[in-house]
Amino acid sequence: MRYVSTSLFLLGVLVLIACGIYPLTVWCIGQALFPAQANGSMVRNAAGDIIGSKLIAQKFTSDIYFHSRPSAANYDAAASASSSLAPSNYALRDRVARAIAPFATYADGQPVGPDIDTWFQTDVFNGEPSIVAQWAQYHPALAQAWFSANPSRVMFADAWLKQQGTASQTNPTDMAVEFFANFSKLYPGKFPVIVVRKDATGKDAPSLQLINSGAEIQSTFFDMWRQDNKDVKLTNFPADMVTTSASGLDPHISTQNAYMQLARVVAARSIRTERVGTELQKEIEALIKANARAPFGGLIGEPYVNVLELNLALDQRY
Repeated sequence: MRYVSTSLFLLGVLVLIACGIYPLTVWCIGQALFPAQANGSMVRNAAGDIIGSKLIAQKFTSDIYFHSRPSAANYDAAASASSSLAPSNYALRDRVARAIAPFATYADGQPVGPDIDTWFQTDVFNGEPSIVAQWAQYHPALAQAWFSANPSRVMFADAWLKQQGTASQTNPTDMAVEFFANFSKLYPGKFPVIVVRKDATGKDAPSLQLINSGAEIQSTFFDMWRQDNKDVKLTNFPADMVTTSASGLDPHISTQNAYMQLARVVAARSIRTERVGTELQKEIEALIKANARAPFGGLIGEPYVNVLELNLALDQRY
């Protein structure tokens, strides 16, 4: 009993120290010296409402905001994860291409987009006709994803194939390559866009629009255009603009990334504020510089900005 009582006494002391005194001490130090960090580094808007944390990235899609780096976890803190796609996986190459396309320029600063439109309209890739059909044939997973992204596309494509007198499947996985092969024969140099509008009864009515230029074409077919123009020199992009972080929740982007997005943000804010773009650009550049940080006071590493804080500063300014 003497050994048992001694062991129980030591157990009680250790429980008191490890589960009581130690965490209480750490909590008191944190609340006294680092209250913001100890409570999650929460960010509040002008009204005092919590809108996020400095430590966790958020998904921004509007053109008036700077966008966070890509996230394999879809910015879900409960599902933190990195991308498991290998460089040999075309889904990764396609995602990177779509991220680059809106900003791609030649070495002299001229935009690539108009040349992608012209190349697409010729409807020839790698010396063979029918760009859209080749895109679906070589990358069926991307063609399938086009259907899966919107259920109305599945219904419309199924009805369209039946009208053409070709066999079709209700599963978008089965109909994707077939649909684009048939579509490309009838509409060379075109790409389908399904637009859903309300009919006279108020129901959703999908309709087909044919496009041969614009953001959709440039993003979808940027990689194929690049393969046809391997020797053309383009401007380099910051790695964090096209790669995910290990957690998928990195709240920062490099200042180089921010400056790459600057033209888009200025254009969108200029419309909202009805102000001249050159004036806004100088002001937003100043906001980027004011929010820029670097490890150890700038002694090492690349400067970066917290996306949520920068976007909050934009909203407060405008």
